[in-house]
Amino acid sequence: MVPVQAFMPDALAALLRLAPLTPEKVAFAWRTAVGGAVDRATGVELQGSTLMVAVKSDEWCHELGRSLPMIRARLNHVLGDGVVSRIDLRSELAR
Repeated sequence: MVPVQAFMPDALAALLRLAPLTPEKVAFAWRTAVGGAVDRATGVELQGSTLMVAVKSDEWCHELGRSLPMIRARLNHVLGDGVVSRIDLRSELAR
């Protein structure tokens, strides 16, 4: 017997990869990859294969910058390989 939590994340990711690429799907993948606190401090938009991330503070921008390779890998696990090839962070304070 295999516990549900052992295969559910991969099964969910496989199903999501088959769904059309929508802003809602990208937002869900982002929330899944970074967690609720980071999601509340950011906004995302996929432009081509670049994920544009608006960040509410320079501190969050710095912390996210350190984790970009892991975040991109998590996003591509849910969205499909190569869907996000680059993540651009921009602080909303710079606007």
